[in-house]
Amino acid sequence: MSIKVMLVDDHKMLREGIKQLLEFDNEITVVSQASTGAECIKAISETKPDIVLLDINLPDKSGIRVLREIKKKSKKIKVMMLTVHNETEYLMDAMDNGANGYVLKDSGMDELIRAIKTVYKGERYIEPSLIPALNARLVQMETESDMVKNLTKRERQILACLVEGKSNSDIGYLFDISEQTVKNHVTALFKKIGVKDRTQAAVFAIRNGIV
Repeated sequence: MSIKVMLVDDHKMLREGIKQLLEFDNEITVVSQASTGAECIKAISETKPDIVLLDINLPDKSGIRVLREIKKKSKKIKVMMLTVHNETEYLMDAMDNGANGYVLKDSGMDELIRAIKTVYKGERYIEPSLIPALNARLVQMETESDMVKNLTKRERQILACLVEGKSNSDIGYLFDISEQTVKNHVTALFKKIGVKDRTQAAVFAIRNGIV
């Protein structure tokens, strides 16, 4: 039985090129195409694909949002992100929202076909070149998680204030402590979470859900 694939990308020539190359493999059939997220959701109901190859950048909504809508509609439909984005943040966002695979557009067709067949069998597929960066990011997340656990209640409060852009004077007034005490807290906090300035501290806080 053929693997039914749907292509979602706003570039028609790219879709047509991928369609022709995929269908050289007699185990794959492209059953539908879409150029927007709205078209994708509508076509899914009509063509019932096994796998959706989904771009992250679409003209009406992000591919990640479309991914969430597809998974809400049907857990059985497998979704592979086919994208130019090789940043770990995009990959993790996709996986966190239920993507079954993540492949870069500059991959070879053999790899894309292998990814489709792997995902169809119920396994996840991640572009091999992205795995080292993903592993490094996961280690970083685990390390940061330990850092967050070691923060005191007051350090969390001050970190939240830094995200809001409050000055040491503002923070001191808010918690009824001296500005020097605030400086001491901030210095200790920076050392504890491994950052050098307020911007890095704010990024850390947002990334780890402190605010």
